[in-house]
Amino acid sequence: MKKPLAAVVLVAALLLSGCGAPKMSVEESCKFLNGDTFVPTGNQQQQADQIAKHYQEVADKVAPEVGEPIQKMADIMKKVAGTSLGTKSAEQTAQLSEQNNKIGEVCK
Repeated sequence: MKKPLAAVVLVAALLLSGCGAPKMSVEESCKFLNGDTFVPTGNQQQQADQIAKHYQEVADKVAPEVGEPIQKMADIMKKVAGTSLGTKSAEQTAQLSEQNNKIGEVCK
């Protein structure tokens, strides 16, 4: 009796933690992104941190086709937030633009 109970507890834990949670379709993801009205507040460093967290949350919800570029954007913004001023370098700005363009290609 212990083995089936352990399996049920494991499955429940995975579902509650978000693992295996269904993601949006590409169409739903693009619609969601077009309606996203997130606006960060505070100084540049605080804004960069908020943007990184927002991108991470969005990447976890949307279809992988748009989630992967958003995850890369979150990673870039985490680095930006880790700087003393929270400002993007020219290279980081170009990387963000490249990922944004990838999303645009999927969400034509």
